[in-house]
Amino acid sequence: MQHLEAVFAVLGEPRTAHSAPVEAWERLETGLGVAVPDDYKKIVEAYAPVQVNRHLYLLHPSEDLGLWMEQTVQVFRNTSWDEDVACPGFEETGPLFGGRTGMVPLATTDRGEYVFAARDERTGGWRVLTCDGDEQAFSAYRMGFAEWLHGYLAGGDMVGPGSSVFCPGPIRLERSPVAAGGSPVVWEGPER
Repeated sequence: MQHLEAVFAVLGEPRTAHSAPVEAWERLETGLGVAVPDDYKKIVEAYAPVQVNRHLYLLHPSEDLGLWMEQTVQVFRNTSWDEDVACPGFEETGPLFGGRTGMVPLATTDRGEYVFAARDERTGGWRVLTCDGDEQAFSAYRMGFAEWLHGYLAGGDMVGPGSSVFCPGPIRLERSPVAAGGSPVVWEGPER
């Protein structure tokens, strides 16, 4: 819970556009064949849909999250992976996507990076795997989404070696306009 609180402290007061009814999460999870991490749901409920620091995108289940997840799973399932692709936790099978035993897409960046969650078979907890869409290699982080996101926002190498993106000052959050021709809603988290 401390990592979730740390994320909320950095992002500031939640500005949800709307809350997702329980049914929206249930439909999404039924379609995926697996529940998504609770800390992820709490962050999405509080802020999404939002672009964080002009890099990381978080979608909302009442909008395009389910469709984006399904399409992302399909694209990655249809990828021709090299035989020696480095995917921690999937050494025997190669990368698996969707369902109880595969990776679930959570977020993406404007740099073509993807953030996935997968159940850790040993502990039953979640772990984060990231992938640069142009590379056939994954990086694993034995932590939940909130801890991963906190490290990402702090400028850590959270999408592989040399991947840090640190934006000084408060975190900038941007939501696309609700109506056509409207202006995006932009706000900042607290000074850090």
